[in-house]
Amino acid sequence: MQKIILVTIIMLLAMATKLSAQEVNSEKYSVEWSYRQPEIESYEIGPDKSPEFINQNILTIKSVKSQIIGFGNIMKSITSDLYLGKTVKMTGYVKSNKVRSWAGLWMRVNYYDTAVLSFDNMQKRAIKGTTDWTKYEVVLFVPMEATSISYGVLLNGTGQIWFKDITLEVVDDSVPETGLVKGREHGGISFEKRAKAIANQIKTITDAQKNALKTEIDALDKEVAKGIISKEKAEELKLKKAEERAANIETKVAIEEVKLNELIQDKVDGKFDEKNGNNSGGTSIIIGSSTDSIGKNKREINITSMKVYNGQRDKEDRQSKRTTSQVVFATGLNNVVTNKSVEKSDFRYLGSDFSEIGVSYNSRIAKNNNLLHAKYGLSVMYNNLRPTDNRSFIINGNQTNLAINPIDIKDSRFRNVYLVAPIHLEFDFSGKKMKDNIPFFRTHQSVRFGIGGYAGINLKSKQIIKYDDNDLKATERTKGDFNASNFIYGLSSYIGYRSTSLYLKYDLNPLFKENLVKQNNVSLGLRFDFN
Repeated sequence: MQKIILVTIIMLLAMATKLSAQEVNSEKYSVEWSYRQPEIESYEIGPDKSPEFINQNILTIKSVKSQIIGFGNIMKSITSDLYLGKTVKMTGYVKSNKVRSWAGLWMRVNYYDTAVLSFDNMQKRAIKGTTDWTKYEVVLFVPMEATSISYGVLLNGTGQIWFKDITLEVVDDSVPETGLVKGREHGGISFEKRAKAIANQIKTITDAQKNALKTEIDALDKEVAKGIISKEKAEELKLKKAEERAANIETKVAIEEVKLNELIQDKVDGKFDEKNGNNSGGTSIIIGSSTDSIGKNKREINITSMKVYNGQRDKEDRQSKRTTSQVVFATGLNNVVTNKSVEKSDFRYLGSDFSEIGVSYNSRIAKNNNLLHAKYGLSVMYNNLRPTDNRSFIINGNQTNLAINPIDIKDSRFRNVYLVAPIHLEFDFSGKKMKDNIPFFRTHQSVRFGIGGYAGINLKSKQIIKYDDNDLKATERTKGDFNASNFIYGLSSYIGYRSTSLYLKYDLNPLFKENLVKQNNVSLGLRFDFN
């Protein structure tokens, strides 16, 4: 009864659905290989029947346009059942003529249409120009989750290639993989992703059989219209074909249902309890520095350093480059040195402060030594001074002096904003780490200190005074140059551990250009370099 219902439903859907069936073109698709190209008539693809290749099974891709964006491709797909957990080598012979961009053999190991488990297309060792018959190889490991293997040859851009004698063979696991996406580095696929892929595959199977049945029914209707067969005969054939398609669905879906049941059982048995979530996907958002491993399939967004890492390998590679970038933030106490001293200052010690925000670059000086670094960048500095004793600045010609206010003020603050270019020689004791016999140079992992200086320009000076006016709170903001120095330059140093440092700055230029008493800004605080 269930089978009769299934056949009936399929027939109704097939006849009711107005889907356009793909026409089969014998010149474009063969039993062995399928041919694809970016646009129609960009390439001539198929067997080469030239006299020199007579009685030889040689396929070719030849460009027929002077400019092509994309590639021509000859490929086939097979089930991966015979190769699971094994290393597979694809071998083939290729000949080329005037290949302007590149060409190559390619192979891809798939988990349905959901994930690429390993891949190589020879782009890093591509075939170019004009070459005679040459043997090429692609080696990939096939993870146990794989469902299919696709392989073939491609031509990117213009030119012509020929290829022959394509073979697949299992080789020893000691043979290194050639692909950028290596199967042995595959971190596993989450339960949710697998379940969704199987569900999509069941839908794909059902849709493909329904579309195929519709094409067959349409063909029978055309034969009836032309008088080739009777309507009664057509109905009989339709029912037979519907039964065949229903059987196909039942058989193929049953295979996927077995996989789904096994998957659920593995979940129940705890096989998808990924340690620390490192094998699962998803995105984590980090504020500040983080040395935690994020796994191969997870994305980390670091808000503080404004970086996005796609997997642990990407994080390690980018953080171990010879030049890395950091977001710098610093804050702390600010005051002035008068007569070589900050004692008995005219400004509040706790109320006066500084802040700095910027971007820095850290370049390892020696190629294979991680101790010395050149650290340079661009920052915006804010220096705030809060006078004592109810005072604020007044301008008297080329002199800028503090004067007592005639009214009681709640707050008086003098701010200078600078755009500066700091540069430091940094000593970083992070050392190096070895992974797969490859040295990794990470910065900001241990004790470090830097010494250097900075130079820049004064962007603006402003004085802010707050007071009460007849029970109303009033604020006065006065902008001007206040005779402040237009240029700033000084010395700076820091010492710390990982991303946090104790930071000291001293301006060599006086705060005010012409004042009789020279006062130099000095700052002490914490600095954070978010790598």
